[in-house]
Amino acid sequence: MTQVAAEAGSFRDPRGRIFHVDKRVLRTVMPSAIADFEFVRASGLVEELQSDGRLIGENQVDAAVLGEHAAGASIVLEHPRLPFISYPYEWPFRALQAAALLHLDIQQAALQKGVSLTDATAYNIQFAGPRPVFIDSLSFRRYVDGEYWAGHRQFCEQFVNPLLLRAYTGVTHNAWFRGSLEGIPADDLSRLLPWRSRLSWNALTNVHMQARLQRASTTGHAASRAGKGKLPKIGFEQMLHSMRKWIAALEPKSGSATVWQDYATDNSYADAEAQKKRQFVAEFVQSAKPALLFDVGCNTGDYSAVALENGADLVVGFDFDHGALDYGYQRAVDAGLNFLPLHLDAANPSPEQGWRQAERMGFARRAQGDAVVGLALIHHLAIAKNLPLADVLAWLVAMAPRGVVEFVPKQDPMVQRLLQLREDLFDDYDQRAFESYLQKLARVVRSETVSSSGRTLYWFERA
Repeated sequence: MTQVAAEAGSFRDPRGRIFHVDKRVLRTVMPSAIADFEFVRASGLVEELQSDGRLIGENQVDAAVLGEHAAGASIVLEHPRLPFISYPYEWPFRALQAAALLHLDIQQAALQKGVSLTDATAYNIQFAGPRPVFIDSLSFRRYVDGEYWAGHRQFCEQFVNPLLLRAYTGVTHNAWFRGSLEGIPADDLSRLLPWRSRLSWNALTNVHMQARLQRASTTGHAASRAGKGKLPKIGFEQMLHSMRKWIAALEPKSGSATVWQDYATDNSYADAEAQKKRQFVAEFVQSAKPALLFDVGCNTGDYSAVALENGADLVVGFDFDHGALDYGYQRAVDAGLNFLPLHLDAANPSPEQGWRQAERMGFARRAQGDAVVGLALIHHLAIAKNLPLADVLAWLVAMAPRGVVEFVPKQDPMVQRLLQLREDLFDDYDQRAFESYLQKLARVVRSETVSSSGRTLYWFERA
């Protein structure tokens, strides 16, 4: 029997809702949205944006596929299924910046067709590799002459303010955004930014003045400017153009190199040993041929690139080091790699969040791939984070039916570095225990020692 499940994160839009039917993604278009739906498609905007990959594709299908769930709907659309869903609180700075620029580009293209957007939420964007894609085809409506930018505040809270937090202070947006799913309010950010930020016209108008207006509105001393005047279309376009130029020029502030950003060149491997590791990963990927591979502890993406060169269709990487993630994202863009690096604290991954703890899916529910690679990872979790070795392996193996995992022994220089400032309480952290735990979860297809310190790779297939 076909199972139909409503997407928990799409309930807020009365114009239509997303449903999952087996592996298909369907969207209802309700009568309240039909006039805008037809106008927007007649304008040619949707075809233009889909032709260059900025907007997700769509096809009209028979409403019968949704059964009673299509009741009242005027149209049912089908969208291609994305391999992996991510959220803005998992994106590195460069990915969030790219998503912001895409939103502005789409808004500018829409105005040229007499169309506008109903909102500016970052959750309307996903990634195909490192390329952002707009996914809410019902966000478009007919532009009303003289209207202000309805989504301006939301755009600032979910795109601009998180970017400015990093650009001005060096503080990353991820933890704050995860704890406040609607973004970073202007009032909060204004209190944190340095005084010099007021010398920037863009920061002054989009953060500090917005903060004053928001504070005033809560005390009843100011009202929304909406309805008190009109913004000519050319003014709207100039506002979007100016904001795009400003956001494109933002750079993440970092006072020094991050801990593992240079790990690819600063580690305990000799060149020949590193080549053994690459060869092992290459042979695994050639055999597994994964459509979706997770690289947990991806750093700047060296082994993600190896996986893509040897047959992986898409690699989603995870790391906690923001410098490495920014480098890896730019690397993917510049080299045309189908690689998306995302922020992950493996000891505290993204939980189920939002309304009824279901609106935004937790990491475990999304992390289901065809293959997983965990290199130079286990010791950071078992020793630096003091997590049970058996649990760490179970967590990794649960992500995919096959994979490669690396054991790094205590005599390795990198483990010794981790143990320098703490007592060695890890009695079961040895190769024998590691193999015993792994073999309870999966069959070891092959293993190989790849360094003089005893680092060993294990190719496994889940039992």
